[in-house]
Amino acid sequence: MFFAKDFIETAEGLIFAVVERGLEDGKVLCFLRYVREPCGWKKYQTVEANDFLEHNHPDYLHYSPVLDAHLHAVAVDRVVKHHQPKHRLQQLMQSMRHDAVERDLFRLCGLFGQHGLDLMQTGITGSILVGVQNQASDMDLVCYDREVFHQCRAITRKLIGLGKLQELNEQDWQQSYARRSCELSFDDYVWHERRKCNKAVIDGRKFDLNFIDDSASSGTISYQKYGAVSLQCRVIDDSHSFDYPAEFKIDHQQISAIVSFTATYTGQAVSGERVEVSGVLEQSEQGVQRIVVGSSREAHGEYIKVIQCIS
Repeated sequence: MFFAKDFIETAEGLIFAVVERGLEDGKVLCFLRYVREPCGWKKYQTVEANDFLEHNHPDYLHYSPVLDAHLHAVAVDRVVKHHQPKHRLQQLMQSMRHDAVERDLFRLCGLFGQHGLDLMQTGITGSILVGVQNQASDMDLVCYDREVFHQCRAITRKLIGLGKLQELNEQDWQQSYARRSCELSFDDYVWHERRKCNKAVIDGRKFDLNFIDDSASSGTISYQKYGAVSLQCRVIDDSHSFDYPAEFKIDHQQISAIVSFTATYTGQAVSGERVEVSGVLEQSEQGVQRIVVGSSREAHGEYIKVIQCIS
């Protein structure tokens, strides 16, 4: 089974990040992240990844009728290596040799383990998953159990209080904000992020906590896009706000939920809060409507912003 946050590698020397659980017509839905070049692996951003595939491997460009979106896809029989976060973390935890990034990861997981976290339900994604990290790399942890994920957030908060982890400083937040290229102001971005408690710093290295529900149903529902929409509404159910995609049930007569495919707006609001949302209206074959934030990889003009909080 393929899950979001997994990576897959092809014989041509391409590494793709999986973006959707399961398969669509025998293909893994994904997005190109790394290309093997004579000097090593090079990371590709969105525009150059699309351009590279268009000129070199157009067969990996894909339109998903289920997501009503253009992305990349790799047939299962062309996957030569399936990089899985759980397996990679266990491999690193059992290894006797680590580089500087892996040592920080080892120490972080040791702290989590000492406070009762089940490390068998966690993994590592991003550059560390495929072994292309550098001295400046962040660490992207993945939890595969909802209770474990929220426990991990609580432990992070506790360890910050104990001084064993640190909150992000001004430079960290500026770097994080610059990478996101989100529609919120810097101050709004930081206000929303601080209260999520899903990122912190250990020995000067930032880490993020992500959640993937590997027990969720793999059934797919097709949606059709109906154009841009902006409105204000109240969140009435935030129980899946840290999922991928994140979901916020709302009190709206026609629209059932806000769904976010971009990590910027994961955990963005809690039940009872009023939000302003800008995204794309979608409707399923059954007539269920939702607002998608992150309808494209960059999500230009799309956001979720709390305008009335409860605390």
